[in-house]
Amino acid sequence: MLEDRLLKWKFRRGSREALARIYEKYLDSMLTLAAGLLNDAGQAQDVVHDVFVSFAKSAPGFRLRGSLSGYLATSVVNRVRDYQRRRYRARRVGLAPPENVTVTPDDAVIFTEQAGRLSEVIAELPEEQREVVLLRLTADMKFRDIAELQQVSINTVQGRYRYGLDRLRSMLNGEVDK
Repeated sequence: MLEDRLLKWKFRRGSREALARIYEKYLDSMLTLAAGLLNDAGQAQDVVHDVFVSFAKSAPGFRLRGSLSGYLATSVVNRVRDYQRRRYRARRVGLAPPENVTVTPDDAVIFTEQAGRLSEVIAELPEEQREVVLLRLTADMKFRDIAELQQVSINTVQGRYRYGLDRLRSMLNGEVDK
């Protein structure tokens, strides 16, 4: 985490190299998080792009005492929630077609069969459990930070995490039918 402290310090002072390093370091985990929450690789890329653009613009006034990873993950989750709210409103007024998830040939090349199965199973988790599991495993956020983000108690977050992992294990072991 010493590297992150140095990166935050340099970024705040306008270092493009620091911004590039932060992007390189956290891009994959933020894409994984967004893709898991949205179940759509294209939308996940858009969300993460928006997060990093906003992050880059924030350099002059950037102040962060906590984890850079946690900050970016929280930004991704909030951006996903905004996207989902806009999509829900558009569907309610008939401006958007129903959501259909399709796998493109590019996705098939990128993801192995096991990763694809895992994505399917994660998508079947209830939204609250899916968010907690992905924040904990892909963004390495602490339960306390996830609880603050979701505005629930730490015990609730830990329960969602435990139930989510139990359900994933069951589905991956074939104990629960799709």
